[in-house]
Amino acid sequence: MIEPDTTESTWVSELEEDGPDLPLSTRLSIADALTLGNAICGFMAVYFTTTGVLVPHLMGDGNSGMSKSSAANAVTLMLMASVFDLFDGLVARKLRSSAMGAELDNLSDLISFGLAPAYFVIVWGLVTDDAHGKVAAVAAVLVVLAVVLRLARFSCTTLRDGVFQGMPSPFGAMTVVSLVLLELPFVPTIIGIVGVAWLMVSRVEYPKPRGRLALITFCWTIVSMGCLAAWTLGVPGGHQLLQAGCALQCTAAAFLPCFATTRRVNTMRAARREARTATR
Repeated sequence: MIEPDTTESTWVSELEEDGPDLPLSTRLSIADALTLGNAICGFMAVYFTTTGVLVPHLMGDGNSGMSKSSAANAVTLMLMASVFDLFDGLVARKLRSSAMGAELDNLSDLISFGLAPAYFVIVWGLVTDDAHGKVAAVAAVLVVLAVVLRLARFSCTTLRDGVFQGMPSPFGAMTVVSLVLLELPFVPTIIGIVGVAWLMVSRVEYPKPRGRLALITFCWTIVSMGCLAAWTLGVPGGHQLLQAGCALQCTAAAFLPCFATTRRVNTMRAARREARTATR
């Protein structure tokens, strides 16, 4: 008498008993599509920095320094990435995001606001006459590490609603490229880049771009794109306009921490005064 083969049925039953529950929906939402647009812009910024600035320099086909059109294309793409990053959060709050939304956002931010500006700094250090490539590479590594640490901390900590802890990575990326486009001497530029990296991992609180602040951020991004276009096309006063925009960006990066710290100190003092009044 032949015994029935129970191997297959046992294996199937074990899978049915031990199999995980069905995962949450991984279909991409509108917010996820915007997040992917962020990643695409960051990657294309690296592409234009390589093909338009680094390769001509290595082949001896370009002039010394950063190519205007290629640098403008790369920075414009980073600005577009920040627009996608701004709107994917707004859309996710209004509609929905898939189960992958948070992970997609972190990965896209790492490309657009970590890798792309850091690579921009490295190429600037290689093609500019008065720069030092190795020192620029160290500063670029610090930028990448700051963004990685910032995104990791954001994923595992909970803050009060409406604030970021540390300079937001899109704002930090725009400040880094603004420092390069200002065409300051090498040492002050490097010090500024390292300072931005430190601010991104600091505990200084920054307001989230919501409501009126989101509108102001969007308008400022569009104005910055206009400045880049004027500079690239050689519009009279375009260079001065770009320099003014970069200077305003760096000024905001320098004074926002002071403003945020002052506001926090005043809040703590007010709380202490209230506590003392309540105990009397």
